[in-house]
Amino acid sequence: MTVQLSDRIKQVQPSLTLGITAKAKQLKAEGIHVISFGAGEPDFDTPEHIKEATIQSLKSGFTKYTPASGIPELKKVICDKIKADQGVEYASDQIVVSCGAKHTLYNIFQVLLNPGDEVIIPSPFWLSYPEMVTLAEGKSVIVPTTAANHYLMSPEALTKAITKKTKVLVLNSPSNPTGMVYSKEKLQALLEVARKHHFYIISDEIYEKLIFDGLEHISPVTLAPDLKDRILLVNGFSKVYAMTGWRLGYVAAAKELSKAIGNLQSHSTSNPTSFVQQGGVAALQGSQEEVEKRRQVFEKRRDLICQEIDKVKKLSYVKPQGAFYIFCDIEKTGYDSMTLSEKLLDEARVAVVPGVVFGDDKTIRLSFALSEKDIVEGIKRIGDWLAKN
Repeated sequence: MTVQLSDRIKQVQPSLTLGITAKAKQLKAEGIHVISFGAGEPDFDTPEHIKEATIQSLKSGFTKYTPASGIPELKKVICDKIKADQGVEYASDQIVVSCGAKHTLYNIFQVLLNPGDEVIIPSPFWLSYPEMVTLAEGKSVIVPTTAANHYLMSPEALTKAITKKTKVLVLNSPSNPTGMVYSKEKLQALLEVARKHHFYIISDEIYEKLIFDGLEHISPVTLAPDLKDRILLVNGFSKVYAMTGWRLGYVAAAKELSKAIGNLQSHSTSNPTSFVQQGGVAALQGSQEEVEKRRQVFEKRRDLICQEIDKVKKLSYVKPQGAFYIFCDIEKTGYDSMTLSEKLLDEARVAVVPGVVFGDDKTIRLSFALSEKDIVEGIKRIGDWLAKN
């Protein structure tokens, strides 16, 4: 019998990086020392107090169903966190806790988009945004940015992209893959455009605590409380608390939106894992000292990887202001991003992510969520290979 897939899933692009990832794992299994700059997760362990709270939750029998949109205790501490960090008040019924920020974003697109609705996405972008839009039968409108403007979308470019079908604008600051951060002034300029047009803003703030050089994370909802009902604040626990495998994220939004998102979730995953939610409570209620220590480590690694890449003549970059990625221009190498990524793995034993998956084929993304020793050795391998090729 011939498998008959839905038209919907046929439109989703397969991951171009799967082959590289599989090859890197195979080489490592064979005992070959591959240095991987591909990791989209911290290399730290989850803090002990979070693990301990989760263990105690398990031991106490907190293993049953919870409300589909999250336990009241976690919703409350999320509201408290947003009030403390963003200066904006939300009620518990405006919070939906999901199985990771990715799940949250998927839910949002499913709830907001009708067939043909347009979603404005600045490029370079996190690779899953357009695929999620496609699955919701929307249309991604990609707005290119460049290294010259620090990969930040201008109000003029945003205005030009708006049509009668525009439904959503996606903002991600700090950005994956570029590490760029929207300043108060630049964000305010985009919000002025939003005031003149009726569309929603998804603010993906998953890297908000990982910012360098004394810069400050600014949320759109902080600057534009008048647009609060049109802003969906998305966050989670993966990056800041090294809880990537725990799958816990959330959205704060207008009540009508949160109700719809919760309703969708009740018919898909139901609640996020019960005892994991208790870990989330511990993460937000506990000391944030470890978060700051790790931020400082990432900033030190950022400085180191920049220092090392400066020695490689064929690579250039815009110094990242947050997250744990550096986005390198490879145009001087003469290769497209996929070819270069494959060659670096095969011949230099270094794994990087090709920029084509982020919407820019003349770039590669390197994570600096790895040891200083591996950063130095990995960039040296890249530099040595490029000097010969």
